[in-house]
Amino acid sequence: MAQKTTKQEVVAKDTLKSIDIDPLTPAKAAFYSAVLPGLGQAYNKRYWKIPLVYGAIGTSLYFYIDSNKKYHQFRDEYKRRLEGHTSEEFSYLDNARLIAGQKFYQRNRDLSSLFVVGFYVLNIIDANVDAALMQFNVDDRLSVKPTLYQNSLNFKTNVGLSLNYNF
Repeated sequence: MAQKTTKQEVVAKDTLKSIDIDPLTPAKAAFYSAVLPGLGQAYNKRYWKIPLVYGAIGTSLYFYIDSNKKYHQFRDEYKRRLEGHTSEEFSYLDNARLIAGQKFYQRNRDLSSLFVVGFYVLNIIDANVDAALMQFNVDDRLSVKPTLYQNSLNFKTNVGLSLNYNF
């Protein structure tokens, strides 16, 4: 009996909850947002951001289309005047005003196109950052709390910040 010993393995149980982190999640969200604006927000389950994305891009696109249409109207009227034709629509404007109108609407059109591209890129960045931030550990064991304590020398109240991590 002395020669027969039984081995018992001692396994330490991990007390920390394992959180699966997928490093490709932010890339997927960014790709989905690049394919269709708002799809990355839906992938992140932030559905309330989708109307904001379409509102920003849609408003900028509306102003681009409107300014482009008015730019072409002023440009075409100026070309007609150079050929010797006049129309009733812009008869109250002289050539200098037509050129100023062209420049004004051309500038607005170009700015609107920058806003469309800017909001599109911002949509992709938002989806990427939101997906990356969703993977952070924010359970109750981690806490940062402000504390008030009394100074032992002059008995004045001091403000401090305590960082607690429970195992």
